[in-house]
Amino acid sequence: MIHLKRTVPLAIAFLSGIILMLQYFIPHPASETVLQYSQDWLTTIAYVAMLLGVGSLLQSHSLKIRRQVPGWGYSAVALITFGLTVLAGFHGKEDGPGGPLNWIYENLLNQMSATMFSILGFFIASAAFRAFRARSLESTLLLLAAVIIMLGQVPVGAHLPVIPEAAAWILAVQTTAAKRAIMFGVALGSIATALRVIFGIERAYLGGE
Repeated sequence: MIHLKRTVPLAIAFLSGIILMLQYFIPHPASETVLQYSQDWLTTIAYVAMLLGVGSLLQSHSLKIRRQVPGWGYSAVALITFGLTVLAGFHGKEDGPGGPLNWIYENLLNQMSATMFSILGFFIASAAFRAFRARSLESTLLLLAAVIIMLGQVPVGAHLPVIPEAAAWILAVQTTAAKRAIMFGVALGSIATALRVIFGIERAYLGGE
């Protein structure tokens, strides 16, 4: 049993990772065939994982409703809306401008998303007020850059000297450099995590400790 739970998943992860990694360094039709075959398998696994996620969602919320834990009404709303969305997906009509899924997206999801972001705006403003206090050189530079960017985005800023050019320079140079540095860090972290999974150092996906 331990062999099936540990060794077999580690071997599958190792072989799959090595094969997909080597595929990018072998410009041959055979490697492209292997890539296409692996992508088909990944699509199938993704659908199976989605079904497992749906089953876990239904089980979790159904348990909360049966036990009537605090907040079980939200679970009921979640299950009802989930069922209605699934029924709308099975509707025979094409999902065009008048389709049921499009109606749910335009009249429910978009409106709730707008409401959520409007509420988050107040929290962002509060956090920005606390973060932009000039207590050090770094926070002073952050405050100065934020003020220049905000003035550069509003109509009154276009009539101020230097502000539009400074805002464009910060966005084009400083912000782009920071984004590239973050992307480099994310890429290196992803490579390190992938290598840890391939060589069996990272085993969190096996469950347990």
